[in-house]
Amino acid sequence: MKEAKFATKSIWAGEKDQLAFGATQVPVVHSVSFGYDDMDEWYEVAIGNKKGHIYGRNTNPTVEAFEEKIRILEGAEAATSFSTGMAAISNTLGTLLHPGDRIVSIKDTYGGTNKIFTEFLPQLNVDVMLCDTGDHDVIEQEIEKGCKVLYLESPTNPTVKITDIKRMAQAGKAVGATVVVDNTFATPVNQNPIELGVDLVIHSATKFLGGHADALGGAVCGSKELVEKIYHYREINGATLDPMAAYLLLRGMKTLHLRIEKQNQNAQEIAEFLKQFDIVEDVFYPGLTEHKGHETAKQQMRGFGGMLSFAVKGGVDTVRHLLPKLRYANRAANLGSVETVVGPARTTSHVECTPAERAAMGIPEGLIRYSAGIEDIEDLKQDLEQAFQALPQDLAVQS
Repeated sequence: MKEAKFATKSIWAGEKDQLAFGATQVPVVHSVSFGYDDMDEWYEVAIGNKKGHIYGRNTNPTVEAFEEKIRILEGAEAATSFSTGMAAISNTLGTLLHPGDRIVSIKDTYGGTNKIFTEFLPQLNVDVMLCDTGDHDVIEQEIEKGCKVLYLESPTNPTVKITDIKRMAQAGKAVGATVVVDNTFATPVNQNPIELGVDLVIHSATKFLGGHADALGGAVCGSKELVEKIYHYREINGATLDPMAAYLLLRGMKTLHLRIEKQNQNAQEIAEFLKQFDIVEDVFYPGLTEHKGHETAKQQMRGFGGMLSFAVKGGVDTVRHLLPKLRYANRAANLGSVETVVGPARTTSHVECTPAERAAMGIPEGLIRYSAGIEDIEDLKQDLEQAFQALPQDLAVQS
């Protein structure tokens, strides 16, 4: 029998083993502990020799179904989950890095990730080298100098820059580095980094995987050996995914393929549409032919994603007046949901950073992150148009 296609996997994968009582949906198992009358069986489960559960901080049936689904969608040997996307990132780095190690990454990672690189890892005597995103020659040179972990994000948050994952993975493997990619923006619908040579794939499941802005979660997928090490770190440090959140994420993932297809289409049209407005200084979206990473994105992605960003003249003042005028967009620090979500980097992806730090990363204060929802595209375009048309009434901006 032929392997199922992605749309079928997103609905059926990982769920059958967790069904009970004839139910067609995975149950939410809230029990903290799991009892055993047979002391020997209990011991075998506790030490991992037999399948089962003993305590909710370690494993849970509902959570296990979520892990199995994302494992299958990413084509990985194993997967483990976390309470948030940042927990997935921090636990992975905590597992892989020790004092004296060196990590090579890019300057355009998510703000929370960047804070780990610039604030927390140096405190642990980990050498951090952040390279200009897209400067593959320089990244390779830094990898050759020594690299325990190569950490990438493509597309990046919020400027959607693209890194040649296959090329960088080859460079990392050449020096024995563990190669990690944050695949949150792309999702497994658009990109599978493991197929490009990556060791570990990270997701903030809160975003596109869940898709409904009602559950926090994170995941790491990769080889069984690496994932078991990360799981052990997580089970001791306690950043466990809640069963109810796992259920909501599972439910959201059933429509992942449909949502991403529509969000890809909407983001592409919005990116093209924004270029007509004089007040828009620049539009960042890998689906645009003029985007610096467009050709690379075409090679490694099946779709360009639902995320874009654009910079407006007038900076924060324009942002302050423009965003409240949008009728079909939540102004919030989230992305990837069925509703369109907008916000400046200064209050969303890089709120932890100072204006100077954002500027050093190439993030202008007038940058707006736009997460395209699944609304009718004509409504979204008309909404943007009316918001731009209202600006001259409030601002002395030549548009």
